[in-house]
Amino acid sequence: MRLAFHTPSKEQQLACSSQKEEESKSARGPSASLKPQRQILPHRLPQAEARASLSQSKKNNTEYPKVLLLLAAYLDRSVQKNEDLLDSNKIKDSSTIFHGHRAPDLSIKLYAERIFKYSECSPSCFVLALIYMERYLQQPHVYMTSLSVHRLLITSVVVAAKFTDDAFFNNAFYARVGGISTVEMNRLELDLLFNLDFRLKVDLETFGSYCLQLEKETMVLVIDRPIQQVHGVNSAKDLSRNSSIDESCKSELMRYSSQALQGCS
Repeated sequence: MRLAFHTPSKEQQLACSSQKEEESKSARGPSASLKPQRQILPHRLPQAEARASLSQSKKNNTEYPKVLLLLAAYLDRSVQKNEDLLDSNKIKDSSTIFHGHRAPDLSIKLYAERIFKYSECSPSCFVLALIYMERYLQQPHVYMTSLSVHRLLITSVVVAAKFTDDAFFNNAFYARVGGISTVEMNRLELDLLFNLDFRLKVDLETFGSYCLQLEKETMVLVIDRPIQQVHGVNSAKDLSRNSSIDESCKSELMRYSSQALQGCS
């Protein structure tokens, strides 16, 4: 099935909070129950207040964290490498529930930015999402390609947000953000959870190592594209401003560390 993107409307976001309990259980998805104390968004705000809040948070000048650029570059390179190997018949790919019939027109970077903009999840969710994706891909003959990377990304981010963030939307809303149906969103989430054996906890050392792994993409981007703009970044200088771990990544590591100490990770 082809991904179909629609901007989540204010009315839909408000409607998500007023669903009947039996309907919302299905829409929230299976991993929501792993953290029952977490709050399902959006809150039941007065209509005028809710509209003002949503309007303010969905402006076009959304500032995207650097981790989105690095993650997109990393996934792009992985997809290209796998597809080159598949084309040369050096590896054999098995179709999964995440494979679509055709690759979406939206780039990985724009897709990640769309998820961040509308889901309002923390940047650390994208680091966790990469960890979950790579764990999933440890299965024999399962490779990430342009046919599966988008669904893997939205599903992994959703699971990460439900597991680590203090608040999250239900699956009906995430499905609209990801361009899929609620039924498919639920199926993808279940498949990922079972393949991960519901082991969503990530230790601080692993989280930190993936932060550093993404940070290495800075140098890869600078080497590959020293002159041209890189995914909207004005120059290589912007990407290579710090050879040590990036401050944004460092802050996410500290945030994740704090959550782990509180038993939230």
